[in-house]
Amino acid sequence: MMLKGFLSDSHNGTLSSKRVVTFLAFLMCGVAFIANLFWGFEVKQFMYDSMIYLAMVGLGVTASEKFAPINKESKTKGLL
Repeated sequence: MMLKGFLSDSHNGTLSSKRVVTFLAFLMCGVAFIANLFWGFEVKQFMYDSMIYLAMVGLGVTASEKFAPINKESKTKGLL
């Protein structure tokens, strides 16, 4: 499944909690935007901003994993 591949860790293939939380924050922001745009449902600004910040930080942390060096010793022990 494409979604599971997107949410899995690139090092060992397990489901990454950082990616799941980031994806859910992004999804909730999108739902809030669409609900506000078409149905007039109003979301408090501080709630929307906090979900945006959570999505941005999660994206940054997930992207920084690509540039971090892989420690071969911890990879063999399964600690990554």
